[in-house]
Amino acid sequence: MPRLKQKTSPPAASTPPVSISPAGEKFPLPTPADYRSEFARLQKLAQQNRKAGREIVVVVGLGFVGAVMAAVVADAKDKQTGQPNKFVIGMQRPSPRSFWKIPLLSRGESPIKAEDPEVDLLIRRCVKEKKTLAATFTEEALKLADVVVVDVQCDYLKESLGNVRTGAADMAALEASMGTIAEHIPAGALVLIETTVAPGTTEQVAYPIMKKIFERRGIASDPLLAHSYERVMPGRNYVASIRDFWRVCSGINADARTKVTRFLNEVLNTEQFPLTVLDRPIESETAKIVENSYRATLLAFMDEWSLFAERNGVDLKKVIDAIKVRPTHSNIMFPGPGIGGYCLPKDGGLGMWAYKHIFGWEDDIFRITPTAIDVNDTRSLHAPQLVRDALRNLGKPLAAAEVLVCGASYREDVGDTRYSGSEVMVRKLAEMGADVKVHDPYVEHWWEFEAQDSYPHPAYSLKRFFTRQESLKNLRLERDLTAALKNVDAVVLAVRHEQYLKLQPDEVFQAVGRPFALVDCFCILNDAQIRRYLELGCEVKGMGRGHIRRIKESLG
Repeated sequence: MPRLKQKTSPPAASTPPVSISPAGEKFPLPTPADYRSEFARLQKLAQQNRKAGREIVVVVGLGFVGAVMAAVVADAKDKQTGQPNKFVIGMQRPSPRSFWKIPLLSRGESPIKAEDPEVDLLIRRCVKEKKTLAATFTEEALKLADVVVVDVQCDYLKESLGNVRTGAADMAALEASMGTIAEHIPAGALVLIETTVAPGTTEQVAYPIMKKIFERRGIASDPLLAHSYERVMPGRNYVASIRDFWRVCSGINADARTKVTRFLNEVLNTEQFPLTVLDRPIESETAKIVENSYRATLLAFMDEWSLFAERNGVDLKKVIDAIKVRPTHSNIMFPGPGIGGYCLPKDGGLGMWAYKHIFGWEDDIFRITPTAIDVNDTRSLHAPQLVRDALRNLGKPLAAAEVLVCGASYREDVGDTRYSGSEVMVRKLAEMGADVKVHDPYVEHWWEFEAQDSYPHPAYSLKRFFTRQESLKNLRLERDLTAALKNVDAVVLAVRHEQYLKLQPDEVFQAVGRPFALVDCFCILNDAQIRRYLELGCEVKGMGRGHIRRIKESLG
């Protein structure tokens, strides 16, 4: 019997790759034809703006710093004429993870969420009204640049929790970007690295990469490389922390120093906040690392005294307030449940790494810097212990207890969760068997959990340091605090958000509906509030608040 020829279905059409914004909007990635038309569009825009007397500035990387820096430069005016003096092209790699930033910025929307209302206004004004800001995905934009500002991430990847020495600087993206820039830019373009980098990067890493490519292109002159670090702070003064704040800069030679000084004077408020110009990039790079390591060390120093206070009946908050009266010690502060943000938890590691891997020294001169980072990284592990102890005093185990963590961000009244102490706290609570809920009025998505297999880097989620982490992929932030409080066994005050500072004991107790364990990680409660919670039958613990036992005993 002849075999029947089987019918075959046509191959399924492959789904075009897309980039999905945090809001869920999908954007198809560009095709080869898109690249050709895109560069023609940029050439036309550049030509129009050059005729108007404007420099062309390409900002590489539209993340936390780059997006706002691009808008600040695009908003700059000539101090004589009052007219815009820069045209800015924001450039972002068209990957599925980040391409969505390009169409958002192109229609005048900020690709980053900020508490500062000026961010949205600034970007909208420069894109829609002044038309001095555009966004693109094509590297060919670099061919048009008079100035290139580099805001590509250079992270420090830790291999263990509490031992920064095992980590390493992640230089791959920055090195690739410097090569791409060198392949495209005009010979006389200024390249300004704003990224926080390991000391020596500009001169020992970026310069050799660019110089070699320049020689291959037949360019005899040196690349005009400069470094200037920003001191950006999330929150309500986000734009001002970039535009209206002191800057440090440097260049690899006299020409680069002259050009970067002129550029920054033209785009920043240097009349009120003068530039500091250093001789070499390694000095500027080191200044950023030392500045943040100093701050991290001061905060880590208070950790041991926090434990001392807890164990010996001392209220560290009152101690700190008493010390701050002295002007020379006015910057002393309580460290809270771990030190978050993008800079302080890692920058010292970049300095240590550079000492050995850029400059080749074999001895170990660093003692205080790594210890400070390790202390800050692991301080959050103490909060779950306090939750455990408080529940035990109520006759309840932590395992299967419902715990509400109030605060996901790393500092008060911002929505920034990067390296948040609360993340470590949540992970440890989950490992100890608790059922964890989280509320934060400023955070919509906690990507460190929702996308923990890939965020912030594939295989580098903090989940690898803990057990029982898979269920945390389903963690979604509670939107209604009153509803979130209902019937919980424990409440952790993890961040000094304004909303939490206003909480009153009777209101919280009514929302929960029964006595519960309360852990204050950030000196939020005053003595009267602590007393009232205890009167209501709650168990109260606090980081650095050793006097709580005394208040409890006074109730009889």
